[in-house]
Amino acid sequence: MRAKHKVVTTDAQIESALAQARRFAPDDRRAAAAFYDANKDRVVLALFNGVEVSIPRSDLQGLKNASPSQAAQIELLGGGTGLRWPQLDVDHYVPGLLNNIFGTAAWMRHVGRLGGSSRSRAKAAAARANGRKGGRPTIGKKTTRKAESRLRAKGA
Repeated sequence: MRAKHKVVTTDAQIESALAQARRFAPDDRRAAAAFYDANKDRVVLALFNGVEVSIPRSDLQGLKNASPSQAAQIELLGGGTGLRWPQLDVDHYVPGLLNNIFGTAAWMRHVGRLGGSSRSRAKAAAARANGRKGGRPTIGKKTTRKAESRLRAKGA
């Protein structure tokens, strides 16, 4: 037979924990509510600290091909630390979303490639101008140790 363990918590410990929770409340990064704004095609997070954040639905992994009715069925998990779309079997971590992490590393690379592949007259003109100057400009004179040793080996 297993022994039963009893945990005793004093009123002072409980009050101390509540006081600590009140100190952290202004920095609380949990969602009090979440909803889908069909007019703007965005998922909106209403945080406990009063801030609202909206994220384009197509940027969130698993929601790109969701219908508006599927995107609207959001459940809060873990006291507001997670979001779940049960019909789509999609979950997102609220602190991650607030740090611009909208899916797995592969998904983020995919979203980044989409942004980098945009075509505009301004982007094309900048690329041509950089090409005439010898390519994309470098940022400062940062060289790695590997590059320095290659230059020394070449006698440069």
